Amino acid sequence: MTDLEPQADTNGDDAIHDPRLWRDDGWTARIIKNVDDDGWAVEMTRDGESEPTLVGPWTMGRDKKNPKPIERPAFHTLVKTANEFRRRSEQQLHAQLHKTVTIATDDGSIKVTLDIVPDDDFPYADLRAWDEMGELLAHAQVAPNYRLSEESATRWASGDYRRP
Repeated sequence: MTDLEPQADTNGDDAIHDPRLWRDDGWTARIIKNVDDDGWAVEMTRDGESEPTLVGPWTMGRDKKNPKPIERPAFHTLVKTANEFRRRSEQQLHAQLHKTVTIATDDGSIKVTLDIVPDDDFPYADLRAWDEMGELLAHAQVAPNYRLSEESATRWASGDYRRP
């Protein structure tokens, strides 16, 4: 068997282990021509998604023209990298959509949260205040670009939680 012959399917009904296309473990790695230069790139796409999660450079083969074939260790490294990239992206999105500040009041600490709902037609944000026991003190719907800070949370709490 040469490097360019497909390998037998050993891990499932829809697994593919071709030199330039490897599908397994919920991911597809596809070697593509790098449009920016004469080299090659690999794109990692999660099953069920239309856009790749990750696109990166791929190593040239010994002939310096064709790409190196995908093999099991490289595929597993690509899956790990794509999962980490996806996790970081989700964490970043979560951080953009969910903010929390804690303020000190005469009644104790108040946690104020802002949860942005990025709806295509009517985006908004929910502003909530919680006491130290986790009881909801107030809720207001605000614009999605509302800036939550200690200062704005303190103003909201000192104004008897009237809609900002």
